Amino acid sequence: MTKEFVNWSGSLRFTPSDTARPSDEAAVQEVVRRTAEKGGTIRPVGSGHSSVPLMQTSDVLLTLDEMSGLVSHDTDAGRASLLPGTGIARAGELLAEHDLAMENLGDVDYQALAGAIGTGTHGTGRELGNLSQTVVGGRLVTADGEVVPFGEDSGPEYDADLLRAAQVSMGSLGVMTSLTLRLLPAYKLHRLNWCTHIDWVQENFAQLTTSNRHFDFYWYPRSDEAQVRTMNLPGQEPDLTPPGDHVHEDATGANYDIIPNSRDLRFEEMEYMLPFDDGLECFKVLRERIKERHRQKVGWRVLVRTIAPDDALISNCYQRPTMTIALLQNNELPYEEYFNDIEPILQDFGGRPHWGKKHTMRADQLRALYPEWETFQDVRRRLDPNGVFMNDYLRSLFEGDVA
Repeated sequence: MTKEFVNWSGSLRFTPSDTARPSDEAAVQEVVRRTAEKGGTIRPVGSGHSSVPLMQTSDVLLTLDEMSGLVSHDTDAGRASLLPGTGIARAGELLAEHDLAMENLGDVDYQALAGAIGTGTHGTGRELGNLSQTVVGGRLVTADGEVVPFGEDSGPEYDADLLRAAQVSMGSLGVMTSLTLRLLPAYKLHRLNWCTHIDWVQENFAQLTTSNRHFDFYWYPRSDEAQVRTMNLPGQEPDLTPPGDHVHEDATGANYDIIPNSRDLRFEEMEYMLPFDDGLECFKVLRERIKERHRQKVGWRVLVRTIAPDDALISNCYQRPTMTIALLQNNELPYEEYFNDIEPILQDFGGRPHWGKKHTMRADQLRALYPEWETFQDVRRRLDPNGVFMNDYLRSLFEGDVA
């Protein structure tokens, strides 16, 4: 009997009729063909970190955890292909062996590569895009069981719309069997963490975002303090620091060791991507609302980061510099009232939701936020005309609410 699936935070539970664990591309093709022939559906899953039901299915759950590792690399060209189930932390180690590194990483590194990329996972850095923007090619098993190379893997005259759709697709185009990434030579970062009052952070926000390779901050509603984190190439640190001796962490190491944070406690999260120029004003409004209504119940903090614009069809950083605001709440504490009260503020400022985190937006609202929304839907329908890779949740995002 197939076991119940439980996501990372514990907020999502379901039991598929079958769990497939292919170990190579041919096995993926076989699962897809067999399922499509009987009129069934498939949802791929990586580490299960997403807190929305992207992977939920009553039919076939296809896990990628046995498809992990480095396929090929070209250090001189700054390229490598990896299998989709490769963990982010493991990818860093594998790439470092060949003097390569990813341009940026997210706040956590226990996600699978395909899942992190497919949901638009990001780190922080005003000049750095999200993880999907380093995807320059790959291989995809589509709904008929055929392998479709995309981007550079399909040759120099590739279909640009297919690549831009594949960069952020939530597993709706098919099953990724390899991903080719644009990479940098291996590099180190110097990380500083310090605590200061939130007012100092807001007053110096512009300089902090422009003078550091990476900058983010946590705001603690109960104390009104902030934990600031900066990361820079060693020797390129700016002089700007808060008054007093507040540094509580100072570390230098490989990028894949320095960027991610340790996450011993599990949490629920809602995050919106806002136009950079409006983001700080949104934070000020949100801060007052939280202090007024939620301060006594918020067990965790609010995280603010920045991301460079991109052109992936449904990336939530599509064609605009971005500031992100994330609400975090311990997974053993209530979050619905808190998130539901704050979400309209984020939406009023033009926010786009993170695809892998809690939000309530659906097709009619989302369509207006993405200028090339219909281009993505055209690509999706062409690759999966019968909805083999769809579930009710994806239909609510792409087509409208499901009764």
